[in-house]
Amino acid sequence: MLLRTITLAGGLAGAAGMSQFPEFSQQYVQRLGGAVDELSRFVEEFDADAARLNLSREAALQDLAAGGAMGAERAGTVGATLARHARLSADLQALQAAGPFTRAYRATRLTDTEIATNAWTAFKPAMPLTFEGASFAGIGFLGGILALGGVFALLRRLFGRRKPTQAEANRLT
Repeated sequence: MLLRTITLAGGLAGAAGMSQFPEFSQQYVQRLGGAVDELSRFVEEFDADAARLNLSREAALQDLAAGGAMGAERAGTVGATLARHARLSADLQALQAAGPFTRAYRATRLTDTEIATNAWTAFKPAMPLTFEGASFAGIGFLGGILALGGVFALLRRLFGRRKPTQAEANRLT
């Protein structure tokens, strides 16, 4: 009875946790959009500066890097910012049109640690009253039950009482 109660609690914990995914992923996408907007502004300004000097983006980075230690350091920072902008833009494009189920499938696009940390810090769990929330709750419930049921089955197999063999039973009598 105790194991069933603990397994049920595991299912409920899984339901509570998984039901929050749709809203968390929505908040992540909103923050991702804000980050891409800000990075886009930076990239546009950098490209405009390069265009005024009749340089491509790559040539502008090389020119910046040739300007001494500070220029080289700044070129590395700008290069990293340009790469982050490209990565986040691709993530945003993949996630923006996706619904909650597709976002779960594309969870590898929710990996920017700065955005995820900020979204998690501001996130407030709530009772999901949507179809998506209920679906994720059901998946979490089943996942929690199966996970704890599997752990208990493994523990019973490793440490449970085993039936004595016929030879052991004869020896004991």
